[in-house]
Amino acid sequence: MNTSLQEHNELWQRALTDIEIEISPATYNTWFRNTCIYKKEDGAIFLGVPNSFVKEWLSNKFYKTILKTLREIDPSVRRIEFHIYKLEDRRRDEMKEERRQTHFGEQMRMPEVFISKDDNLNPRYTFDSFVVGSFNDLAHAAAQSIIANPGLSYNPLFIYGPTGLGKTHLLQAIGNEIKKRYEKKIYYTTIEKYYLEFTDSMLRNNIGSFKEKYRKYDVVIIDDIQFLTNKEKTQEELFHLFNSLHDQNRQVIFSSDRAPKHITGIEDRLRTRFEGGMMVDVVKPEYEARLTIAQKKLEQSGISLNGRIVEYIANAVCDSIREIEGVLNSVIIQTQLKKRDLTQEEVKHIIKNNLKPQRSISIPDVIITVSSFYNIEEHRLYEKTRRKEVVKPRQVAMYLLREDFAISYPYIGQKLGGRDHTTVIHAYEKIKNEIKSNELLANEIEQIKSILYGE
Repeated sequence: MNTSLQEHNELWQRALTDIEIEISPATYNTWFRNTCIYKKEDGAIFLGVPNSFVKEWLSNKFYKTILKTLREIDPSVRRIEFHIYKLEDRRRDEMKEERRQTHFGEQMRMPEVFISKDDNLNPRYTFDSFVVGSFNDLAHAAAQSIIANPGLSYNPLFIYGPTGLGKTHLLQAIGNEIKKRYEKKIYYTTIEKYYLEFTDSMLRNNIGSFKEKYRKYDVVIIDDIQFLTNKEKTQEELFHLFNSLHDQNRQVIFSSDRAPKHITGIEDRLRTRFEGGMMVDVVKPEYEARLTIAQKKLEQSGISLNGRIVEYIANAVCDSIREIEGVLNSVIIQTQLKKRDLTQEEVKHIIKNNLKPQRSISIPDVIITVSSFYNIEEHRLYEKTRRKEVVKPRQVAMYLLREDFAISYPYIGQKLGGRDHTTVIHAYEKIKNEIKSNELLANEIEQIKSILYGE
């Protein structure tokens, strides 16, 4: 289904705000100026560019960046198509849109936001717009403690949990609050950008300036630390940066989609630094929190929707705050266009189009994910061994195959080294009973599921 030009503009402006943080001003002005989204259809974003040169460059060099950024805002996006879209074409479509826009639509226009290059903080991310519930209350409490005593309370703070649950919002809210209260130098970045800056400084033989830049800050916030896997030189530099900041009581904050001990491919000395402060997890929000999030989103937009529809969305969209916001945006726009409340069936259709489909998962997918999570070679799960470091991951794999995919006990045994079905039953029952009282094991299995389902 096509959506309005206004919605396209809002989506692209939000994406550009995030992209601009990741690249240099020269690159941004050269390749992203005079671009726009002119159509969205069946999960495809049609990106208009001014000429064939820009089209080729963006599709070859920035496809993954653009797709990742758009999907973080709107999970229904599946692919990007680049097309030459001339200025006169855009003006024609804008005139058509102007004629059909309503006052309701004008209310939805996103306010202009300026992100300072000095700290990379987005002013939209504050505690005023942050919803606290049982799913994130410990992380919120730790954040408040850090704000009261930066560098002296919990240092480092390590926040982990599946994507789309508000970790970035919380990280940036901490930065914005410290910025408001104190005269401190703060810097937010992602580990991907840190890595690119580091490698670029080595290529330019300018590593000294890179080191000096990050060591001048009072608060350093690094998002998505899990992507540090196997980047040995970057890990070494981060290790030394952490020691330098920590020794001076400067605050360091990290986030990841999993706990430090489950991030493979990082050095033990760095892992112990991550674990040396306060580690808190964020889990999926309960219904009450999802409803509050939806209501707050509407309140910030100055829009009201039928209460039953809001409750239906909060009940149906369970996994991600980002998905709730994406569905709400679509419902608001459709309400605007139709000039009436949507039916539950129409909202159900929007939810289906917005939420990413569960990918097909095979037995090897489960084995690979479990073995990677517990940091053992996957072929060991098939071996006939009773070594403790193998038995637990194998039993977890058996439990998942039975619990989540309803695969028969004999077939699981056959696939996992030709074991008798009674062995699989024992493994399944053992894990099923243990997670009731073993919070650590239950948390590990939830993290494995998050990785497995691509959450």
